Amino acid sequence: LRLEEDVELVNKSDADWFHLDIMDGNFVPNISFGFPIIEAIASKAQKPLDVHLMIERPERYTREFVKAGANLISVQAEACTHLHRTIQEIKNEGVMAGVVLNPHTPVDMVRHVLCDLDLVLIMSVNPGFGGQSFIPESVKKIDQLGKMIDELNPKCYLEVDGGVGPKNAQGLVDAGANVLVAGSAIFGSQDPIATIKDLKNIKRGQKLA
Repeated sequence: LRLEEDVELVNKSDADWFHLDIMDGNFVPNISFGFPIIEAIASKAQKPLDVHLMIERPERYTREFVKAGANLISVQAEACTHLHRTIQEIKNEGVMAGVVLNPHTPVDMVRHVLCDLDLVLIMSVNPGFGGQSFIPESVKKIDQLGKMIDELNPKCYLEVDGGVGPKNAQGLVDAGANVLVAGSAIFGSQDPIATIKDLKNIKRGQKLA
């Protein structure tokens, strides 16, 4: 009921994007929201919408998500039978395209499409629910993916989502991440604006006091 207030909070903060998780109750055991909510957020958002599709056969809805306001669409590698085709369909709509890897999925899954991507997202929890604990093994995957991106497509973003917060953000950035998705750590803090600022100020190799 206070969604507009939270959108305005993010607008005023140092955050770069809005990250929207779309769940269908099939690919993940939860249902979030669909086009009307995305359209409502887009009508107030002053920053790009980074839309993560945790849904089966996402290619069915690419155009509709762009019409709703998505600036970047990421699909789960595990949900796409024809991953390259889906990536091309997203890019043909004039928005950025990303691929998401679940905790059990090896980074080599994206090697042969990496040159076509704007972003790869490493899930550091099992997708479907917020507030989960970070999976430590994810740091190794971030490091592996970062090296692959440096080799094949240095302009590609490396995003991390799941259990991200002030306590582990430095390690994620040091491993190669340059986009951090934080939900509970921000909206559960006493000062969300300050928490976002602290996360944004993290630099690779930085020593924390």
